[in-house]
Amino acid sequence: MDSSLLHEFRRQASLFLKEKIRTARLVLTDVTPPQLLAEKATNGDLSAPNMQTMRLISRAAFEVDDYWRIVDILHKRLSKFERRNWRSSYKALMLLEYLLTHGPQSIAEEFPSDEDVIIQMASFQYVDEKGFNWGLSVRNMSERIIKLLEDRSYLKEERDRTRKVTVGIKGFGSFCKRPTISERCNTDCQYKQRLGSALNDPISDEKTYPLKWDHHPFCDTENNHSQASLLSTSG
Repeated sequence: MDSSLLHEFRRQASLFLKEKIRTARLVLTDVTPPQLLAEKATNGDLSAPNMQTMRLISRAAFEVDDYWRIVDILHKRLSKFERRNWRSSYKALMLLEYLLTHGPQSIAEEFPSDEDVIIQMASFQYVDEKGFNWGLSVRNMSERIIKLLEDRSYLKEERDRTRKVTVGIKGFGSFCKRPTISERCNTDCQYKQRLGSALNDPISDEKTYPLKWDHHPFCDTENNHSQASLLSTSG
């Protein structure tokens, strides 16, 4: 068998097996789809979490049960940082940054206990075989998150900035108006469909890091509005 065909066969078989395992966990345990999605977004494989995935996780974080499940996953990924297994912790930083600027405001209160390991990650050094400095990317991300956690004025500015970008894209009136029951039902159905699709598809997307500031999933309650790259193969 041609080597490329064999590689594709193995890849498809692996995806099929992973999907069966995810389905079994959903049926046989109390795991939730957003929890599986957060695990998938921060695993140790070569794909970076895409924007759609992080938007879905951010929306799910407004539900109390999923909020704690997502926070717990991030705690575990960060606590297991080591220099030879850095990808899952780095992907956890990427998701945490998105949640800090797009998700529930209380997210910032959950991670002071992780600041030591996040600071430790800033000293990580690694340049891949193509010359890309992943150590610099990890350091920049860790320093940004530390600033978001420690400087509440800066956090508020960043949350306001992401909201204004979204409002500018969608239009302030249509974005923050109170939705009808029919609109809410349609939105929930679409959300569940996207959640299922994200679980079934590999986490790969043309929208790889650096992240774009778009599609903010909610209006900030402070203003009385309604809620609404492939990683290196080495290292």
